[in-house]
Amino acid sequence: MTSSVNSAAPADLLGQPVSTDNEAMQLALQLARRAFDAGEVPVGALVVQAGKVIGQGYNQPITTLDPSAHAEMVAVRQAAATVGNYRLSGATLYVTVEPCTMCTGLLIHSRISRLVFGATEPKAGAVVSALQLPQQSFYNHVLQADGGVMAEECAALMSEFFALRRAAQKRLKAQAATKAAE
Repeated sequence: MTSSVNSAAPADLLGQPVSTDNEAMQLALQLARRAFDAGEVPVGALVVQAGKVIGQGYNQPITTLDPSAHAEMVAVRQAAATVGNYRLSGATLYVTVEPCTMCTGLLIHSRISRLVFGATEPKAGAVVSALQLPQQSFYNHVLQADGGVMAEECAALMSEFFALRRAAQKRLKAQAATKAAE
């Protein structure tokens, strides 16, 4: 079975060497900007194993009509296909924003060894904010999580996106009110 998410995964960074967390987060931010440009919530992610990118993705639930097409999901699916194994032991996932419950569960079940995220997500973050899923003792996998890498840049992109979205909604409401008054 071929997933629409797999077919929508970009591949231009595959095989690119990455040596530092900041370098990887810069690439994740580039991916997040693609989501921004597509009208999606700007989150970008990549999976690195043995110093090379093996998976990449950005949020695409609107454009793919797939509610599971979060950046992390797209990147992990591509990484698993790249290495030919659904278990990604020894890999690190870099993502611009703290993962939600679905994506945190994905990281645990795929056996990603390390998570590095940029900005926290106070409302829906499931790693250190709203929930702390990796710290639950009933999981049979330990996910090392490090947050705050380039947090300001990651948070700024999210803030810009939602400010533009709120302004657009405000304009639409004003236009509707004007039409109704005519």
